[in-house]
Amino acid sequence: MTEPDFDIDAFLARPLTAHVATSGPTVRPTWYLWEDEALWILTGPWTKLLGRVKADPAVAVAIGVCDIATGEVRQVIARGKAEVLPFDVPRGRRKLSRYLGADETRWDERFRRYLHDDPAERGTVWLRLRPSSLTATDLSYQV
Repeated sequence: MTEPDFDIDAFLARPLTAHVATSGPTVRPTWYLWEDEALWILTGPWTKLLGRVKADPAVAVAIGVCDIATGEVRQVIARGKAEVLPFDVPRGRRKLSRYLGADETRWDERFRRYLHDDPAERGTVWLRLRPSSLTATDLSYQV
């Protein structure tokens, strides 16, 4: 990994949208959790993503921000092989609360189900990417 232009951990702690690329190529937006030097993405059999990763675990994930009001233009690109791991509720709660807020009663029912349904029955799993390559670029400008 090259020396980043900014604090990667602080950047990835923000509730930004990541774009996951799999073989095909296929690119799809997703929410993520940056934890333990890995990207965690919630998925299951209701998406094509899980099948694509099982067929070929090589992925690239791009996370970026472009704010013309402040001039902030930053990106992080992670590459590596994704692993399929069992879903755990505490990590799921941490991930979803980043995007939806701490008050679960205000969440749409489909998000609450991830925390209360049986993950084995529903097929909910984590894709974990411990990047073999992580690039951070700051292209910000003054407004």
